[in-house]
Amino acid sequence: MFLSNEQVITMEGNFSEEEQSELRKEFQQKKQEFFNLRSQLNSLNAEKETAYKSLRILREKVRVSSQKMTSLKQERDQYIKQVKEHKQTRDQLNTAVKSKSLEKKEVDEKKKALLEKVDHQENPFYLKKQIEALERKIETEPMAFSKEKEITKQIKQLQARYKEIAKLGEVWKEVNTVSMNFAQTRRQAEESHQEVQKLAQLSQEKHEEMSKLFDELKKIRSEEQPLAEKYLQLKMQFEEQKKKMQELQTRVTELGKLFNEEEEKSFKVKVKEKTAEVKEKMRSGKKLSTADILAFQALKD
Repeated sequence: MFLSNEQVITMEGNFSEEEQSELRKEFQQKKQEFFNLRSQLNSLNAEKETAYKSLRILREKVRVSSQKMTSLKQERDQYIKQVKEHKQTRDQLNTAVKSKSLEKKEVDEKKKALLEKVDHQENPFYLKKQIEALERKIETEPMAFSKEKEITKQIKQLQARYKEIAKLGEVWKEVNTVSMNFAQTRRQAEESHQEVQKLAQLSQEKHEEMSKLFDELKKIRSEEQPLAEKYLQLKMQFEEQKKKMQELQTRVTELGKLFNEEEEKSFKVKVKEKTAEVKEKMRSGKKLSTADILAFQALKD
């Protein structure tokens, strides 16, 4: 027998023994179902919360790893940009080195050609003194025309030698300047190349860190997906069980109210019966037992 909620609430206890038996049986059954369902719900909730905590830990790892991945990518991209810039500088310097090398080769050949023409051991200062002395001699000493002509010829020869020696000095100076510029440019090119290699290595290290972190993220994601599905499934089960338990709770409460009313009526009947029994013993002069006295007082209270 199953009574509607309105019937249970409005009825005043006018039930047959069979009806009361069926209602009590339903009441006990529903209470047991409610307790069992509540226990299941508690276990399900604990399992759901455990899954949620694990999922939250994984998602926090994903968040932290994603932030780190972004940071690593920015650093790597910055290194790549710097590598590109330094490569351009290095290429420009390498081009300059080639140009300076050709220039150095040209002045080396010029120096070689001059060295073949002049004696580099000759002292230009001494040659100049000789020229000045001969010129002064022509100006200050009387001499035959043939002698003056001879000295003039000697002066021209010395001046030619002096010019050759002077050219060697200029070439030597040019060689030194070109050689210094070549060495400086080549050193800058080498330094730029080393900087490119260093930045490329740093970029590679960041890339390797990203690859490793990507694998870790991939692993976390693979763990996250089934855990998220499990949590969602547990949550749905929890909500379904909770709804069932609420429905059971409503039914148990309604039946409980009904039987509380019945028990209260039954209790009043017991009070009357016990009171009548005690009074009868007192009238007949029978001795009241301690149990009678305690029961009577309890019923009166």
